[in-house]
Amino acid sequence: MASGFFGRLKAGLSRSAAKLTGGIAEVFTKRKLDDAALEELEEQLIAADLGPAVAARIIRNFRGTRFGKEVSPQEVRETLAAEISKILAPVARPLALDATKKPFVILMAGVNGAGKTTTIGKLAARYRQAGLLTMLAAGDTFRAAAVEQLQVWGTRAGAQVVTAPPNSDAASLAHDALSRAQKAGADILLIDTAGRLHNKTALMEELRKIIRVLRKLDESAPHAVLLTLDATTGQNAMNQVKIFRDMVELSGLIVTKLDGSARGGIVVALAESFGLPIHAVGTGEQIDDLREFDPEEFARALVGE
Repeated sequence: MASGFFGRLKAGLSRSAAKLTGGIAEVFTKRKLDDAALEELEEQLIAADLGPAVAARIIRNFRGTRFGKEVSPQEVRETLAAEISKILAPVARPLALDATKKPFVILMAGVNGAGKTTTIGKLAARYRQAGLLTMLAAGDTFRAAAVEQLQVWGTRAGAQVVTAPPNSDAASLAHDALSRAQKAGADILLIDTAGRLHNKTALMEELRKIIRVLRKLDESAPHAVLLTLDATTGQNAMNQVKIFRDMVELSGLIVTKLDGSARGGIVVALAESFGLPIHAVGTGEQIDDLREFDPEEFARALVGE
């Protein structure tokens, strides 16, 4: 991960770091690691959106290795970073493209406002830069703004965008897009979808129908189903994973809006709770503000190291 991107990640997570470590200096300045100190630390970890399970795991480690010893705030931060990195390491996996699947079909899910369409544009730019013929499908047919936004990103990324008239059947659009991508010899097809959680039953049926019609053309499609999550929503991101996991078989996560979020700890809670691969993180609106997830650098940034 480039140092420039790490700099943006650290700056973006500064509010999360302040939230997580702000009270550590008070708790641990020339103080032994006793039950009261551990209880205060656990409360801070939970308040920083790492969640009860992660907090309990970290406290167990502190209790087993440092209990009764005098520790400094710096030691606590270093130990926290190491523990968080251990939790994140198993899920930090780049999205692997299978060259035998052509086009490689990526179905993008996520609630409206999570940064899904922007993420598709950034992925398209990355694949185009790698020399891959990339096509996009504007499957959120009920939101004209989503279609227009995807067209803008398609132009920026140099990727063709397949659209349909407003309120068209999303599954038909997906079928048309895959058919065109196959005929064009495209390497990648990224399909945007709706994110209307107020009617979960309708959205579930729409997503499942999209998958059914894709499989009429390619029985192995989609080859990846990615959920885009907005880090600023904190614990609500956990609920979104549960809801979408019930609708479709998720293969991985992309976490957006880590720039300026005070709730970056939610990434750790997601890793501990679901174990789904976290393929990339986003720190802004620019086309290169999406990078593969590095657990050590994320952990260091999260604790302000």
